[in-house]
Amino acid sequence: MSKQSSRALGFIMDPIESINTKKDSSFAMMLEAQRRGWEVFYIQPQDLYADGGDVFASMAPATLKDDPHDWYTLGESVVRPLHELDAVLMRKDPPFDMEYIYSTYLLELAERRGLLVVNKPGSVRTANEKLFTAWFPEFSPETRVTRDMKRIREFLAVHKHIVVKPLDGMGGSMVFQVHADDPNISVILETITDYGKRTVMAQRFLPEFKQGDKRILLVNGEPFPHGLARVPAAGESRGNLAAGATGVGSDLTEREFEICAAIGPKLKKMGLMFVGLDVIGDYVTEINVTSPTCIRELDTLYGANIAGLLMDAIEGAW
Repeated sequence: MSKQSSRALGFIMDPIESINTKKDSSFAMMLEAQRRGWEVFYIQPQDLYADGGDVFASMAPATLKDDPHDWYTLGESVVRPLHELDAVLMRKDPPFDMEYIYSTYLLELAERRGLLVVNKPGSVRTANEKLFTAWFPEFSPETRVTRDMKRIREFLAVHKHIVVKPLDGMGGSMVFQVHADDPNISVILETITDYGKRTVMAQRFLPEFKQGDKRILLVNGEPFPHGLARVPAAGESRGNLAAGATGVGSDLTEREFEICAAIGPKLKKMGLMFVGLDVIGDYVTEINVTSPTCIRELDTLYGANIAGLLMDAIEGAW
């Protein structure tokens, strides 16, 4: 067996039986790892535990098929030290709650034994997917992060039309557009901040949103040259595929390459090997580091193999 075919990867993810194989990026990664002759192990967050300073996991060997009706077979689970694997990909979907954070602590402990974790768990904690845009204010729309409803009202009074969203969600969950004359302002702010107990993000509304919320994938800091513009459904205020948006392929613009050139090196330095930028018009609105999607859609549109680019990057890090 060659050195390449002896590699073993673990995938920490949501229940594999519930994925949509046509859209699931973790599935694309698993298929690519298998294609290279690597062993693939399926792990759920609850399968991780620490004992005596080492991290272990109950992991099941997985065999994948690109068949929407019969896409996986799991072998018998085994318990082994996590650092015996060559790499682990943390692909659990948000919410980024305390259980997610505890998982990153365990993965960070395994890193001490030489394990490559994608994305780097300490950096995943640092780079909140909404708030991390504040590190790049020249490429972000006007933004205010607060739990104080009065401060959000002040922000709204300046910009007249804003978007408010939680810092730990995904798929457009709990995202509200608010107009200055909206009679429901109070109830929206009370709901999203839990009466001032939950910190949220407010951003100036970008009218280019109607042309699509574009997802751009970066592998080791380098952008795939095409993005997926998620055009909102009629009557819908969210550009998320999970909320019924339509995905349309689009070449990256000069401005989008400029954004990637500014943000990409920082992501690479932080060990954030696979990231999805959300761009509306000329601005990045989110930097997705937990479980970015859209590999399958972009692969289909452009005859690409984005998971292959990621596996190349992982090989380069060994």
